[in-house]
Amino acid sequence: MQPGGVQNREVTNCPYPMSRKAEIAASAAALIVEEGLEYGPAKRRAVKQLGLPQRSELPGNEEVEEAVREYIAIFCADTQPGELRALRELALVWMKRMADFRPYLGGAVWRGTATRLSDIYIQLFCDDSKSAELSLIEHQVDYEPRTVTGFTGDSVEALSVPSLCKPLQETVGVHLMVYDHDHLRGALKPDASGRSPRGDTAAVERLLMREETS
Repeated sequence: MQPGGVQNREVTNCPYPMSRKAEIAASAAALIVEEGLEYGPAKRRAVKQLGLPQRSELPGNEEVEEAVREYIAIFCADTQPGELRALRELALVWMKRMADFRPYLGGAVWRGTATRLSDIYIQLFCDDSKSAELSLIEHQVDYEPRTVTGFTGDSVEALSVPSLCKPLQETVGVHLMVYDHDHLRGALKPDASGRSPRGDTAAVERLLMREETS
């Protein structure tokens, strides 16, 4: 990326005026793709970058994700598919390692908007909340435990592991989010667009196979 690359790329050259929320979404999308920011921080930075009032109404994550897809299509169409595939392959490695804990891939790597700067988010649905952590300890895997807000809105434990993605020559953050097994049913409900918000090992393998044949 060139110095100030986010600002150098024109993302608002629409033939009609953009709404304030659309403008925030477009600027946030650039920050997500170019700097690897998460959606919340990207939206807040976009508001500041655009010189808008701090209390400006923010776009929803769905609107930002659509802006990310548009940004990728315009600026990263030649590189992003290969980066996405490399991240999905690495995610699959970790899902197989953690197969005993019902792993599901979520986030940008599952939804197809990830780039080389994206982290991998794998949700584990465990009968015993400490079992996944004990498995990492037994296999001498270095990890950092954190408490984060999960998809249920409650606090969950995240076991964060740095993992080398050889095709990208990048160390990627792999975040293993530990949920109770009872949360699995709710985790599989389609989103507002009818899409599955996460997928199991077989689903990720199908994605990779589909990419290979196409």
